[in-house]
Amino acid sequence: MSGVLCVYRAERFSPNSVDRDRAVMDAVALLLAGRGIAVKTVGEEQLRPDREDAVVLTMARSAAALDVLERMEAQGCTVINAPGGVRRCARSTVDRLMRSAGIPAAPLSGSNGYWIKRGDEAAQERGDVVHAADEAGRDAALERFRARGIKDVVVTAHVEGDLVKFYGVGGTGFFRTFYPGDGLYSKFGDELVNGRPVHYRFPADDMKRDAGRLASLVGVDVYGGDCIVRRDGTYAFIDFNDWPSFAMCRNEAAEAIAKIVCEKVKRQ
Repeated sequence: MSGVLCVYRAERFSPNSVDRDRAVMDAVALLLAGRGIAVKTVGEEQLRPDREDAVVLTMARSAAALDVLERMEAQGCTVINAPGGVRRCARSTVDRLMRSAGIPAAPLSGSNGYWIKRGDEAAQERGDVVHAADEAGRDAALERFRARGIKDVVVTAHVEGDLVKFYGVGGTGFFRTFYPGDGLYSKFGDELVNGRPVHYRFPADDMKRDAGRLASLVGVDVYGGDCIVRRDGTYAFIDFNDWPSFAMCRNEAAEAIAKIVCEKVKRQ
């Protein structure tokens, strides 16, 4: 079998989650090696375009690394997640794709506060995602973003209900949901805004279908995100990311990711 290059994420794109992000790639690499696939590893900062790898499994997010991966892709390399899909995981792009496709998204206005989020890149520090109790707080947060030179910002109304994290791997049937409010873990503590989950019932198959649709629209195979489940069981997607840490289901996710990689390798 051909070899696989595993590209690890730069630490700045793993705020409060460096070890968890590394652990899931480690788990996948171990599985691939156990199946007779030659595995090489590199950090995204060290990635260069002169490599000759047939399949690249990547958590990279920097513009420089994505540029390199696009050049490798153009030369016939198979890249998971595809760099174009990772670029489309920018919040403003995801928000636009959801609304145009009719995928449930948070409303743009409401009476329970607002979320103001950096729209051009994934959150790298606490100030990239801000909760505001009212319009005055919202406007103040927008001014702080402008002061940092960040013009691409997504503003949505706060949705009351249970915060549910979801994780998926396209083409494998793998899809899991968890409640971070049950005390599992938190990057910045934003989960506390919605409080302890009540565990409202919701149509899990519908959420899986909608998350899969969004992943297809964005163009990524390995994905995760956040939903709010309301009291009546309806839900709204509030976040979507390429390749999360899968912290609550790492081993299962690694098996699913290894499966799609092995299939790609066999086609080379």
